Amino acid sequence: MYVAQPIIWTDGSVTMLDQRRLPGEEISYIYTDYREVAKAIREMVIRGAPAIGVAAAMGAALGVLHSSATSVEALSAEFAEICDTLAKTRPTAVDLFWALERMKCRFAELTALTSDLAKVKQAMVEEAQQIHLEKKATDEAIGRFGAEFMPREGQVMTQCNAGALATGGIGTALGVIRVAFEQGRKLHVLVPETRPYLQGARLTAWELQKGGIPLTLITDNMVGHFLKTGKVGAVVTGADRIAANGDTANKIGTYQIAVLAKENHVPFYIAAPVSTFDLSILDGHGIPIEERSVAEVTHFQGVRIAPDVHAAHPAFDVTPARYIAAVFTERGVARAPYTESLRALASAAQSAVTAR
Repeated sequence: MYVAQPIIWTDGSVTMLDQRRLPGEEISYIYTDYREVAKAIREMVIRGAPAIGVAAAMGAALGVLHSSATSVEALSAEFAEICDTLAKTRPTAVDLFWALERMKCRFAELTALTSDLAKVKQAMVEEAQQIHLEKKATDEAIGRFGAEFMPREGQVMTQCNAGALATGGIGTALGVIRVAFEQGRKLHVLVPETRPYLQGARLTAWELQKGGIPLTLITDNMVGHFLKTGKVGAVVTGADRIAANGDTANKIGTYQIAVLAKENHVPFYIAAPVSTFDLSILDGHGIPIEERSVAEVTHFQGVRIAPDVHAAHPAFDVTPARYIAAVFTERGVARAPYTESLRALASAAQSAVTAR
């Protein structure tokens, strides 16, 4: 089954598929400068929390690899600037900060052990590549856990794009659907368009079509109608950040889907890696919400579609934990009370890292 490749490490460079141009054009860019990677993240050439994390790791590796520093001390000062530049690109997706923290830890380990710059540079590249490999394995594990909760047949709904394009693997929410479909479950996916950037219409529909999975594209304001009348068996979405109590930030529009799912007795699930957890935040009120350019609301592909009026564009909303039936992760399935189950899964993940 077709799996998109949104980001690939090549010899001394990073190749990204420009997701802004899909589905009309499949165009890729090659980056050799970490500043270019930061710009690509900020301008949504690549998007989706896990994929942003992979991109940040590869950007950090690029910065180290192509540095002209002649000493560990000079490289350390430059590395701090590299990570700071990448950290300022997208504020909501915690995978970005998780990946950068991991790269910082690896850099500190290496520079404490050796002053050989060539060895440091190679090891940092290998760490970024390892993060990408782990994300792929994570997606497959999430898919296996989540597939068990999908209906044997019938309709399921998702939101935004949480497929291969968003992760670099098989996807989180779409990974669950993909695995369930490959297991023989007869699923039909309802795909809301996800205004204003149309990640559902442009990206999720494209991925599902490429993968041969039946779908119906709907507008965002059709969600309530289909949840009420469409015999939907489950809703599964991705996540950009999950607070300690289970409150979850995801693409704008997710909250209303969760509320409508609850009203119509449809289970609402989250599929996300443990790296998406932010247990330092007690609840959803502490999750930073990115405000993107209002031009993305008033314009479409550079063409104005609204008069010159005030507009708003919060890129994410927060779904309270009480609407979430379960969270599928690579370490297992979390259920309420999430303050306990999420912490247990995070501890298991940390123990596995320590034992590695």
